[in-house]
Amino acid sequence: MRMMAYIEDVPGVAAESARWELYRLLGEPRRLRLLGLTSEDELSIGELAELTREAQPNVSKHLKQLREAGLVAVRRQGTRAFARLSPELNGDPVVADAIQSGRELCVRDGSLGRVPEVIRARDADARVFFESHASERPDAPAREWSAYLTALRTLIPRRGLALDVGTGDGALLELLAPLFDRVIAIDRSEEQLKAAERRLSDWKYEHIELIRAEYDDASVAARVHELGGADVVFAVRLLHHAPKPQEVVALLASLVKPGGQLVVIDYQAHDDERMRDDRADLWLGFEREELFSFADSAGLNEPEVFAIPAARYGPGPDAHLQWQVLAARREDN
Repeated sequence: MRMMAYIEDVPGVAAESARWELYRLLGEPRRLRLLGLTSEDELSIGELAELTREAQPNVSKHLKQLREAGLVAVRRQGTRAFARLSPELNGDPVVADAIQSGRELCVRDGSLGRVPEVIRARDADARVFFESHASERPDAPAREWSAYLTALRTLIPRRGLALDVGTGDGALLELLAPLFDRVIAIDRSEEQLKAAERRLSDWKYEHIELIRAEYDDASVAARVHELGGADVVFAVRLLHHAPKPQEVVALLASLVKPGGQLVVIDYQAHDDERMRDDRADLWLGFEREELFSFADSAGLNEPEVFAIPAARYGPGPDAHLQWQVLAARREDN
């Protein structure tokens, strides 16, 4: 039984005993610091160990005690565990004071200010991976596809601007170019964008704009908003590389014009840890409920989540995984 519930539900001496146990639990500075850090963001055990300069077994031990008391929530992703302040805290002033004390300890030792740096470092391996694998060009779609897709343009009600976020070597651009009046593709990897240029070199498209930038770069938002927003924003296999996927969905949603669509393609939740080492993946896919939650938090309407049949994405290092689509609409003004 969680301590917070125990304190509330058991009267008399038992409740008083539980209260003293709470004071004891919160009297340990290391646990206070963990409360302070997890109140800032969801962090892995390894990240908390790095920030607190404690051994991972010690961090795990203290987190276990805080979890059993109902003060933190722990979420597992494959072999990794991530901790955050429990969303079910009941406003207990003692707990609130403890969290504030923990944050103050972390401000003094500098660990709280390093949280954004630690989160940004999550995708360091991904950066190296994509710079070094840009030359792995898969088979391009048949040239006839351009003609077929041009003929299908009339089936797409809004075809002004498409934004491809994390375009990689530009495979999706060959499909978007015949359908939209303008296409903007962004990627942070110079090598990937060079590969995209090579892919498109024979097509002589003049309405595709390649931008080297992070997806959260202010210049990207400024460019898209200058054009009135995107009719469709695509993010293909981007989320599992993003340090904070929910924030990425919210950011991408902000680039969609009213009435436009956000389309995200990523993996269903899986347990293949090799994808972390071989493909620099941060997250082992996502549950359907997570994607619905991301869309809801971003203020998107009419979300759909559906699987893509394996036969449609062909061979490759991730062909054994189940792909899925999140499609949602931004409300009209």
